[in-house]
Amino acid sequence: MNVLSIVGSLGLLLYGMKLMSDGIQKSAGESLHRILNFMTGNRFMAVFTGLAVTTLVQSSSATTVMTVSFVNAGLLSLTQSIGVIFGANIGTTITAWIVALIGFKFKLAVFSIPAFGIGYFLTFFKRFNKEGLGEAIMGFGLLFMGLDILSHAMPNISAEQLHFVEFLADKGVLGLLAGVLLGVAITVLIHSSSAATAVILTLTHNGLLTWEFAAAMVLGSNIGTTIDAVIVAIGAKLNARRAAAVHVLFNVTGTVLAMIFFRPFLTMVEALFPGGLTPENVTAHLAMLHTVFNVSNTVIFLPFVRQFAQFVERLIQPGEHEPPETYQLVFPTSGIKENAESYVFRAEREILGMSDLVRNMFNSLIELLQTESGDTYAKIVNTLAGQEQYADQMQEELSAYLVHTSELPLSERTRENVRHMLQIVDDLESMTDEIFMTAMLLQRSRKKNLEFSTEDVSRLKPYIELAEKFLQFVHKNLNKPLSKEQLAQAGEMEDEIDRFRKNLKKFARKRLEKGANVKSELLYIDVVRTIEKIGDHAFSISEMLAQTR
Repeated sequence: MNVLSIVGSLGLLLYGMKLMSDGIQKSAGESLHRILNFMTGNRFMAVFTGLAVTTLVQSSSATTVMTVSFVNAGLLSLTQSIGVIFGANIGTTITAWIVALIGFKFKLAVFSIPAFGIGYFLTFFKRFNKEGLGEAIMGFGLLFMGLDILSHAMPNISAEQLHFVEFLADKGVLGLLAGVLLGVAITVLIHSSSAATAVILTLTHNGLLTWEFAAAMVLGSNIGTTIDAVIVAIGAKLNARRAAAVHVLFNVTGTVLAMIFFRPFLTMVEALFPGGLTPENVTAHLAMLHTVFNVSNTVIFLPFVRQFAQFVERLIQPGEHEPPETYQLVFPTSGIKENAESYVFRAEREILGMSDLVRNMFNSLIELLQTESGDTYAKIVNTLAGQEQYADQMQEELSAYLVHTSELPLSERTRENVRHMLQIVDDLESMTDEIFMTAMLLQRSRKKNLEFSTEDVSRLKPYIELAEKFLQFVHKNLNKPLSKEQLAQAGEMEDEIDRFRKNLKKFARKRLEKGANVKSELLYIDVVRTIEKIGDHAFSISEMLAQTR
């Protein structure tokens, strides 16, 4: 047995699959999260979406990790995520069919080198802007080159020589359980059920595995594929942990049911495939088994999605400090990185939450200007203090997260957008600083009995409403490019805020000349200046959004 050839071919197979998945996501991944974002409460649509996305990116792990990230960001509910996860499990069976029906029937290795060459030149000539497609074609070439080398590197071993498999097969149920555990171990090791299934099919095609033992390993690979969702859920929010638990429970429960009815299950698979079980079509039978298993699981569990969600909610209870008192955004340091675009989407959702925080703080500042109750005043200031500290944590965590994200295999356009997102985070945090500093200034002034008159607050009202409108405009258009017309609209709002500021400051100076209280008027000017700075930051964000592509 040529051990080095086998190890090398496995490396080509796994790297080819990763490169193909990365390339597909670079060329189409920017819209993948928007496809998942399109989810509604329709469980059938959710299943179809999970199936479609997984078929496209050739990785149920990528789809599931994306889904867990979206649940963590609050975009998908737990119930919606269940349907997507079900669909992802069906979609991942496509790889097994490609390998079974094409990989061993045609000499695709003959085309693998030309395909790799075409893919490389697509990535080499940047002006074509087809780097993602080039990587996908290169990955396709490497995948089938590795599959061909692996198939030829495996020796033709007679049944008498298969002592290990025969030993396990003689153990009955225990032997099959060993096959399941071996399938789990291989999938956990290489972080891909699709790749693990391809390896199992290759071993079976070369006579190294029996039909039943290989079937048990395929079932085990469905459990092993849940490892990535579990890794991503570590340190995530409650519903994200629950979504990961759904993936684990769904696959484990399905595997247990399949093992309980193992013989009837295999009989059903054999009956569904014409021509009966032969050494020539055993790999196609395994692909059929993989599909029937996941489709059957979905059919069984789909009517009980809400009950499944309720069970998981009871199973995964909130922690003692849920939600956390401090903001945390953990960047996974292990597991697959083939879902790079979902990391960007996660950051987008967190930035949207930061924008919500700014708007809430601005509303509190307005309330502060209008309230007369001392208790309410103190309560609002304390709330603003906590929010400002939370915003500082958001800036620190989000900035670190975005820096790590920029190091992932992203398209140049997406990488540039990530840099814009860093600036947007800084502007949002600066807004919270301005709001909190003004609140502190108002609190100190109140203690000195320096308060605004009703007339002063009335004059500020249209100015504040304009700033509030600008914040709403920014929030509504976050995470998408601004058109020239929208940027011009943002410029008009900033100019109008500047005109208001000049008029209000001129009014305050005139009152100073007439002998008004100096400290009160200076306080008034400081509030006017703060709102103007918020407008400046809002326009800065608008400029970043206008540069987004």
